[in-house]
Amino acid sequence: MIDVVRALTSDPENRVPHLAFQADCLADIPIVSADRFKTSYYLRLNAEDKPGVLADVTRILADHAISIEAIIQKEPLHGETAIPIIMLTQITLEKEMNAAIAKIEALSTVSGKVNRIRLELLG
Repeated sequence: MIDVVRALTSDPENRVPHLAFQADCLADIPIVSADRFKTSYYLRLNAEDKPGVLADVTRILADHAISIEAIIQKEPLHGETAIPIIMLTQITLEKEMNAAIAKIEALSTVSGKVNRIRLELLG
C-alpha cells in the first residue's frame, strides 16, 4: 500500500527505490574480516570485591593493547561479594578484544560472561 502511494505521489526519477539502493550503482567492495574491525567498547562484568581483581582485568587488557577510557566500580550490595565493573575502552581491534574477554572470563575472580557493546562515536 505504501509503495503504491509513493509511486503515485513521487517523481519516479527521484524517489527512493524499493530496496533503498540503485542496483546499477553497486560496486564490489571487499568485506573486512570481523577480526580486523576497529571500535571502542562498553564492557560490564561481575567480579569479587577484593584487592587485585581490577588490576588483573586491566593487566589483561593492557597485554592486548587495549586502552581504557573510563572505569566505574560500584560498591557491593549488602551481603553480596560480587561487584559490577563497567569500562569504556579506546578504539581497538575486535580480535584483541575477543582474546582479552576470553582471558578475563577465565579468571576465577570473575563470575559469568563479560557483556560488551560496540560503541560508535558520532560527529
